[in-house]
Amino acid sequence: MIVNGASESLQEDVTLHNLIASRGLDPARVVAELNREIVPGDQFQETKLQEGDRLELLQFVGGG
Repeated sequence: MIVNGASESLQEDVTLHNLIASRGLDPARVVAELNREIVPGDQFQETKLQEGDRLELLQFVGGG
């Protein structure tokens, strides 16, 4: 699997939500593009990741 341009190995039965949480990110503040499709946040829990997937994660950051 490719995550933000870097190759990573993937554990079995990992969901998008699990991957985001394992990185210490807040799923409510993340936009995920999986295989060139935006995944709505309410589908993170049910979206299973597979070898060969391409994932881009973007996190919203506040500031001023």
